[in-house]
Amino acid sequence: MQLSVHFENTDGTGKQSGPVQVGWFLNERKGGIIYDPPERVRSVDMNREHAKSASRCPAVINLESRYFAVKCPFDINLGFVRDKDGKPGLRNLSGTQSTVRASKLGDKLHLTSEVEWRHKDIPTIQMSLPYVFIADEPVYMSQVAPFMHYAKDPLPGTIFGGRFPINVWPRPLMWAFEWHDITKPLKVSRGDPLFYATFETLPQDRSVTMSEVEVTPELDDYMELISGAVNYVNQTFSLFEAAEARRPATLLKPVKRGS
Repeated sequence: MQLSVHFENTDGTGKQSGPVQVGWFLNERKGGIIYDPPERVRSVDMNREHAKSASRCPAVINLESRYFAVKCPFDINLGFVRDKDGKPGLRNLSGTQSTVRASKLGDKLHLTSEVEWRHKDIPTIQMSLPYVFIADEPVYMSQVAPFMHYAKDPLPGTIFGGRFPINVWPRPLMWAFEWHDITKPLKVSRGDPLFYATFETLPQDRSVTMSEVEVTPELDDYMELISGAVNYVNQTFSLFEAAEARRPATLLKPVKRGS
């Protein structure tokens, strides 16, 4: 079986058909109950009574079916501050009314070093998440802002993600936010969409099915092989082919739930 990092390298291996199976799992079990399964994006309060309703449009349905929402696991209500020495920091605006203990919030949410900000005077916030997506055939995942969900109070900045092949580089995701208007709080409620995950398949018209998978010893070993590489090299994409050469052909084993 040829997995391949590059779609063009799969020519001649036979056209795949049917849905592409994408698996997800949490790489941390402690407190995992707060993390909802990825959820396929669908129109809310759909009007299907009229034949010309957008909710019945094949193009709309096809677009929505290719995005999966990952929800915020806890309430966030932060302010940006600088101390007397000008060092940037975060302040929990909910104070004693916060639903999250300060020590736990600090474990998951942090302000990146100012020298690493992409734009001067625009802070970058990162949230560590335990979600990992994986496939047993060539699939690229892109992490994008949840543009199909309406926010009554827009965020004071922009979300940015990335694109990488989940068949050879499954890794825990980050939620990254660039805080453009630091005079306004960063507020996200538990259950609100943090981002969408969308998947590129071969051929491109194949649908995607999502299921939770077991963290088997083989999958655990492979995750250990690639973990932490970003701490040692700047361009982890250069390691994709090396990782592919050491990857077992099959890593997905869907979780079986009792009836």
